[in-house]
Amino acid sequence: MEREPGPEGARRALSRWLEAVLASRGEANAVFDILAVLQSEDQEEIQEAVRTCSRLFGALLERGELFVGQLPSEEMVMAGSRGAMRKYKVWMRHRYHSCCNHLGELLAHSSFQVKELALGTLMKFVQLEGLHPLEKPKWEGNYLFPRELFKLVVGGLLSPEEDHSLLLSQFREYLDYDDIRYHTMQAAADAVARVTNRHPEVSLTFWNNAFMLLSAVSLPRQERDLSNFYVSHVGGAVSLLALNGLFVLIHKHNLEYPDFYRKLYGLLDPSIFHVKYRARFFHLADLFLSSSHLPAYLVAAFAKRLARLALTAPPEALLMVLPFICNLLRRHPACRVLVHRPQGPELDADPYDPTEDDPAKSRALESSLWELQALQRHYHPEVSKAASVINQALCVPEVSIAPLLELTVYELFERDLKKGPEPVPLEFIPAQGLLGRRDDLCAQHFRLS
Repeated sequence: MEREPGPEGARRALSRWLEAVLASRGEANAVFDILAVLQSEDQEEIQEAVRTCSRLFGALLERGELFVGQLPSEEMVMAGSRGAMRKYKVWMRHRYHSCCNHLGELLAHSSFQVKELALGTLMKFVQLEGLHPLEKPKWEGNYLFPRELFKLVVGGLLSPEEDHSLLLSQFREYLDYDDIRYHTMQAAADAVARVTNRHPEVSLTFWNNAFMLLSAVSLPRQERDLSNFYVSHVGGAVSLLALNGLFVLIHKHNLEYPDFYRKLYGLLDPSIFHVKYRARFFHLADLFLSSSHLPAYLVAAFAKRLARLALTAPPEALLMVLPFICNLLRRHPACRVLVHRPQGPELDADPYDPTEDDPAKSRALESSLWELQALQRHYHPEVSKAASVINQALCVPEVSIAPLLELTVYELFERDLKKGPEPVPLEFIPAQGLLGRRDDLCAQHFRLS
């Protein structure tokens, strides 16, 4: 498509191409015209092209029109017989990569305005890729940071030829975020290793840029901030493993972290019964709650939260959770008021607050485990039997939940199918023939012919 010369003509043409691409996939080839302006020699035209790319690919990321997953080669997909939508997404994902590479090259432009705008656009793409990942997560809820794109940004900042002190000062505003600080250190370490391996003598400019970048990364100064570095921002399996590390530090190295059990309590939600790391989670939770010196209100809060979540849990998870709750009651006799409270007051409603994040304020110890009594009417007989344990006095030795941690619904069905029919007694002495027992009077005088 032709355009008028000059920055004003470029602005009108870029606006027209942007509207065409976003309005119709048939106009996708206009992306080539937009990317071509990024290589213009005019500073104002480049800035307009960067703004256009920001709006274009920002909208495509939010609309989910870029291919998600391991990106195949463009030639292989276009020559194949896959659907038109898949071809479009793969093709546009390659154009997005070309745009990011051009923006990375613009970090070395002679104009600071161009470099600043390119940096802001790349960091916008980093944020959008975090919200709309272009990789498939390994498990549900997994947090994916766009490492490759961020390495491109850090690699452009650590230039061996040009002093980027002013641009690095603009980058400092992004270092307020924990994940940016963490991945900045990782990407900088990779960049330093790559440059030192390629060049025997590294320029002083590169070391100045690297020093200014790393010196701007402020690590947490207090134990409390350090403990929250991974736990509060990621969630899921990463938070669980972080809590495991904290537990070791607390148990063996006297680290003080008062919010440990509050963080663990916050990880209990309905999805915990359906994730791949369910067995690992409950194994560690059993370890964390194994101490008999924990306060009764804390243990009661965990037992009540698990009992409430059990109302919607699948049978294979219930066969593990119900013994888990009973083990908590065995370890802490003060919590047995949840199943038997002599002369307790009559309650019109459950005082437990399931929306409270602090177990100390959940009022679980004032409640009861009525959920276990409801599960005694569960459709699965083994679940009903496991929930009926509270009807009798709990034995002192705990029930090992290790064999139940990885129980699957397939194993549950297989176990039920292998059960043969149980014999049902019809008489005290089973019949031996059609007319009764052999010594029966009827059998002596009558015979079937």
